[in-house]
Amino acid sequence: MPQFMLIMRSTDEALAASKEVDFDAVITAMGKYNESMMEAGVMTGGAGLSDAAQGAVVRFGESGAAAAIEHGAYGPTEWLFNGYWTIETASLEEAVEWAKQCPLGPGNAIEVRRITDESDFADYADNEYLQKEEGWAAELAEKRAEREG
Repeated sequence: MPQFMLIMRSTDEALAASKEVDFDAVITAMGKYNESMMEAGVMTGGAGLSDAAQGAVVRFGESGAAAAIEHGAYGPTEWLFNGYWTIETASLEEAVEWAKQCPLGPGNAIEVRRITDESDFADYADNEYLQKEEGWAAELAEKRAEREG
């Protein structure tokens, strides 16, 4: 079954309006939304992100090497995203239906994108790194379990 990423974006208008909203109510509404996706068995992950001003952007030059590092916000607000969910649904249409249920106000948007899988790279199945990726997923899960255990 395909996986999709729901990418949460906001405009300056939405960010300004969010300062007037009871944050506890926002947390509760988002928690209920997350819970509904978990109970439906579609949510596979997700997280909120800190303010872009606390991050950095690494831009690459023509040679492919890191050419510039910019700290803080890097462009118009609508280019930034605030958080994401990964969900597994039968179709893009079903993923869009879940995105439409998110408790966001005016000026916010959710971009819905399919996460690539092995079928997208079938013509390159003999590539050594595609073959290694299968083992890496298990290795990462094991390391995560060790950290949490």
